[in-house]
Amino acid sequence: MLTFRHFSRKGYALFACLGREVRVGVLSTATLMSAAACLHAGAQNPSTSEKGKTPEQSADTTLLEEAVVSASRVPMAAGLAARQVTTLSREDLAAAGVTSVNDLLKKVVGVDVRQRGGFGMQTDISIDGGTFDQITLLVNGVAINNPQTGHNAADFPLNLSDIERVEILEGAASRVFGSQAFSGAINIVTRDATRHTGAAAPSARHELSASVEAGSYGTLLGEARYAWNSPARSDAGCWYLSASGSGRRSDGAVDNGDFRGGKFYGAATYDHPEFRVEAQAGATINDFGANTFYSAAYPNQWEATSRYLISVCGESKGRLHLSPSFSWLRSVDHFQLIRDTPTGENFHRGDVFTAGLNGWVSWWGGRTALGAEVREEAIYSTNLGRPLDESQYVDIPRQDGLSYTKHDDRTNVSYFLEHNIVWRQWTLSAGVMAERNSAIDHRFRFYPGVDLSFRPGTNWRLYASWNRSLRLPSFTDLYYKSPTQEGNVGLRPEECSTWRIGMDYRRSFASVQVKAYYNRGTNMIDWVMRTADDIYHAANFQLDNYGASLTAELLLNRLWGERQPFRRLQVGYAYIYQHRRDDEPYFKSNYAMEYLRHKFTASLSHRIWDRLGATWSLRVQDRAGAYLVYEDNKATGELRPYGAHALLDCRLEWTGRHYKVYADLCNLTSHRYYDLANVRQAGFTCMGGIAIDLWGN
Repeated sequence: MLTFRHFSRKGYALFACLGREVRVGVLSTATLMSAAACLHAGAQNPSTSEKGKTPEQSADTTLLEEAVVSASRVPMAAGLAARQVTTLSREDLAAAGVTSVNDLLKKVVGVDVRQRGGFGMQTDISIDGGTFDQITLLVNGVAINNPQTGHNAADFPLNLSDIERVEILEGAASRVFGSQAFSGAINIVTRDATRHTGAAAPSARHELSASVEAGSYGTLLGEARYAWNSPARSDAGCWYLSASGSGRRSDGAVDNGDFRGGKFYGAATYDHPEFRVEAQAGATINDFGANTFYSAAYPNQWEATSRYLISVCGESKGRLHLSPSFSWLRSVDHFQLIRDTPTGENFHRGDVFTAGLNGWVSWWGGRTALGAEVREEAIYSTNLGRPLDESQYVDIPRQDGLSYTKHDDRTNVSYFLEHNIVWRQWTLSAGVMAERNSAIDHRFRFYPGVDLSFRPGTNWRLYASWNRSLRLPSFTDLYYKSPTQEGNVGLRPEECSTWRIGMDYRRSFASVQVKAYYNRGTNMIDWVMRTADDIYHAANFQLDNYGASLTAELLLNRLWGERQPFRRLQVGYAYIYQHRRDDEPYFKSNYAMEYLRHKFTASLSHRIWDRLGATWSLRVQDRAGAYLVYEDNKATGELRPYGAHALLDCRLEWTGRHYKVYADLCNLTSHRYYDLANVRQAGFTCMGGIAIDLWGN
């Protein structure tokens, strides 16, 4: 057993940032040069226990207990990352009382979630005052963005039971996740025994779980998941396999908000001492009433969507880590302006093929990553794209006599270079993305960024960063045309520079996170009405965006002991101010200027009696902007401010050894409010359910 106490002015001085002894049984030179990976391995040791430790001793091990996060192009423990990342764990998901990832994100102060339907349907997600088109959504690091539109992009092709954690990276992130990570990224990491414990169990292990929920508005949700991992062997690899499926239906919590659909997700991992291969496949299929989706003049709209994801990723484990990846995403969309009629009917099929190679190496003083990615985006449509010759028409499956008559595609080539240094209490991550897109021109554009963190003590971390980002217009931005909207083929790509500062404070029983930012946007894209009787036009504009937020958490059971009833208290507040720099007048913005100026969240978990507990959640929102009032499906010309509203939810849960029974009571005050134009949100709703671990843990 070797004991390392202090490494100063050495390439392996990563341990010094812990400010305490680190004991490691066997430590090779290569491992020393990859110290962050060592920290991660230590973090996943299940034998580590908090029992018998003082809060100060527990806080000293905070860095060791954190997982690797996606804040750079090389793996880095959260405690060493140069950039702030908000992480929501499986425990957060279970305690929140939600039926979708979208509902969970409502409780994050920096995230804006707007939905036309209930229970996670028809959801737009944005970060720090951006729009739903300006974030990248990923599953295990694989982007699932649809170049047709960001609407419905948050319908993730996986189930709640598959999720290990959700990572939220706020601010420009192009050099980490590519060009579309304009104002942030949300990465869902799925459950995988080999990923989170470093190896499979000593013997084969099976897991089988199922849940069913039912409640208001004839809503029924069902889900099941099975997982298996092979026994661990020192001389060979191990397997981890999982599969899940779910179904859902509802009469709708809002007018014309009924839905039905299902999801499937499967994953396979082979973890060998010298390499690792991961494959995943997911699908989601839905049809739903799309209340006022494009205009309140047509309240009876309808849409059916499906999405299919297949990806394969690998990684070598030598001194040089090479990570090739390939993914295919298909999105199919059928829209009717008037339900069950061909009026305003559109069909779309989008395909995204992505191939990439990322490599990184540890060397004296840090890690350097170099990578390249090619992404091909294509769409066939009856509305979006350039007209095809009749001989090039493509038949639409299951639609006799109908064909896709328009098409467009674009190829994006990106190169990435990044270097990460951990020296004493400092972490520096600097890099650049060079990108060329066939839809713009044949020039490379460069988007650099620098992230810096400083740990003045075991419990404190300070952050500062500057990054630039790019976003291409969606095919809807460019081409969409209807009686109420008109795209613009002359739109220029959005560009943004982001400055951020922040601070984290962590103890075993408490955590505080503070952040502030300034975004300077150029050629930002919005849909605007120029006069009261105009339609919406896609247009570029210039925008300054300022914001700040604070979140805090107290683990009351650690602070006051287990005998008292309270478990956890969380509070958060975010403020945003936006200013258009251009002087072009407009009557109404449809997206960009309808941001959350104020958002406050609070959550309290406590035990009621024996195994019965409750979690109370309060959300107060004040939205900027106003919506155009319609009467009898006709615009009145009156703009009505969204204003503020407050929602109080409660989850009651009885937890057994292999089961839990729960009830989710949402909007206890039955407050009716508008969060999207002319869509009056539901009052009180109730869902009850049971979840069972039929086999395993």
